[in-house]
Amino acid sequence: MSDHEPQGESLSPALPSGGRSDEALQPGLNIPPTPPKSRRGISWIAVLAVLGIVILGFFLLRGKFGKTTETSATDPTVAVEAVDREDLSIEVTIPAEFRAYVETELNAKVSGFLKKINVDFGDKVKEGQLLAVLEVPELKDELDSAIAAEQRAEADYTNAHLVYTRLVGVNKQNPNLVAQQDIDTAQAKDSVGAAAVASAKADVGKYQTLFGYTQITAPFDGVITRRSADPGALIQAGTASDVQARPLVRISDNYRLRLDFPVSVQYVKDIHVDDLVNVRVDSLGGKSFAGKITRFTGKVSDDTRTMITEIEVDNPNLEVIPGMYATVVLKLEPRQQVLTVPTEALSMGKKNTVLIVDQDNKIQERVVTLGLETPTRYEVTSGLKEGERVMIGSRSGVSVGQKVEPKTIASTGEEKL
Repeated sequence: MSDHEPQGESLSPALPSGGRSDEALQPGLNIPPTPPKSRRGISWIAVLAVLGIVILGFFLLRGKFGKTTETSATDPTVAVEAVDREDLSIEVTIPAEFRAYVETELNAKVSGFLKKINVDFGDKVKEGQLLAVLEVPELKDELDSAIAAEQRAEADYTNAHLVYTRLVGVNKQNPNLVAQQDIDTAQAKDSVGAAAVASAKADVGKYQTLFGYTQITAPFDGVITRRSADPGALIQAGTASDVQARPLVRISDNYRLRLDFPVSVQYVKDIHVDDLVNVRVDSLGGKSFAGKITRFTGKVSDDTRTMITEIEVDNPNLEVIPGMYATVVLKLEPRQQVLTVPTEALSMGKKNTVLIVDQDNKIQERVVTLGLETPTRYEVTSGLKEGERVMIGSRSGVSVGQKVEPKTIASTGEEKL
């Protein structure tokens, strides 16, 4: 445009929008006119262009500097446990009850009055200790009579034997001086006298034995757990036909106890003598101790479908009292040093699977074969290797192939055998 041209000619006389035409701005050029553009449209284009540049720069910077940091910040954290070997077993708890190793009620062998009783319930006694004395006057008279009869028999035998030996001596010195019939008669009287002495001795022994029954002694070391009579009471002889007979005392050997418990038929095959078991007594503050199976019946009850099994327990301080309840813990079907996983790691279905976290911290699904099952752990017979990390807990929020942040937790398995 020339500086000498009138400024008024540079403006288009018919611009409806008040803008300039391209022909007027560029005189002498044969360019068709373009539609008028809005100033607002131009400004939006500029804004979008700037925004595109900013977004592009952000993604370029993110790809160069911030990729690792942002990924680790968004990876979900999952709990994992390393697959390890341990001893595994089924733990079965069975209620049990203590009873005395030996317990008996002491009855009188002969009838009589209770002269004295030296013990009461709760007393500790020793074997052979005198517990009670009965008074049987007629039995004492019979014993005295038997002793007297023995003495008479011995005197008669002494006389008969003396006669016989004298006749035999004379016959040796002077043959045919004494008739053989006299010798035979003397010999017969000698034999009868010897037999009478033996019979009298037997009677004495019998009455001495019966008289000995008037003294009741302890058959073993133990504790008197019941006393049923007082001095002066008439005590009947304890025979099977006498329903009125009552025991004087009851004695229990509490220094050694029996712990009986029923084992279900499904576990009978795993019961063996000398197997170790744990025993817990809640009434003693949860005191626990180890015991060994001493014996079992070898027969399953038709009514309860259980087999009675027994443990012998030493009780030198009499801390445990017969009748106390206990809990027996059996560890059955033991597995030595097998691979195990917690129950929370398993997904049970047509196929048993676990999720493992590989070396790249990515989730993988693995099909496993299970063996022994306990309340807290499973034995894995195939599908896993020692040291691999299995995910524990809910699977929601994670998927196979996803990268995660593993967090190792302590094992919650059972105690080892």
